[in-house]
Amino acid sequence: MGFFEQIVAILQQYTPFFLDGIKNTLIIAALSVVLGAVFGTLMAIMRMCKIKPLRWLATAYIEFVRGTPLMVQLMFIFYGLPMVGITFPDVPWIPNFSRFMAGIVAMSINSCAYVAEVIRSGIQAVDDGQMEAARSIGFKYGQSMKLVILPQAIRNILPALGNEFVTVIKESSIVSVIGISDLMYSTNGVIAITYRSLPCLAIAAILYFILTFTGSRLIAVLEKRMKHGRQ
Repeated sequence: MGFFEQIVAILQQYTPFFLDGIKNTLIIAALSVVLGAVFGTLMAIMRMCKIKPLRWLATAYIEFVRGTPLMVQLMFIFYGLPMVGITFPDVPWIPNFSRFMAGIVAMSINSCAYVAEVIRSGIQAVDDGQMEAARSIGFKYGQSMKLVILPQAIRNILPALGNEFVTVIKESSIVSVIGISDLMYSTNGVIAITYRSLPCLAIAAILYFILTFTGSRLIAVLEKRMKHGRQ
């Protein structure tokens, strides 16, 4: 049986495995980026604030997370936290919920550091006169940031956030090492059954490419519409 015939045969028999893996991969990526965006916004504001302890804390967090491997962060969350008494609860109707939570938390913590820098650059790209104008009409700093600066910054950083989502889709393959049934974990399961590594890995590569390419095209369309909206 030829290589491409093997791919077709594996897909015909094990498509549900790959589809289940794709579903979990997208769930992990989406939740990680959403949580990363929420906490990344807070971290970016902390890094830009005038209170030195908060600024130092945010800077230390961002530099440490960006300077350490995601694998180490994942292992620390999944294996390290239970050693100090911090565990994720099990939910009976959601299989492997504690593993999912560990993976999402680790991915979110990692994404938060990168998103914080994206948001910070977006905020700094807004003209300084916008903040001055908001303060001149009586807005406090928090109100100015929430009502004037952040809405403009979000428009600038939406494409970058979309790219972060695409990146997280690829990086999420690492959660398979703690037993989360993402696309890579499902692929390894099919390899264990069929003993055909190369065709299974080729299928995984194609599926990851489809996910990331689709995401990239959607981001490009969104960016194009946003450019038209500014004109």
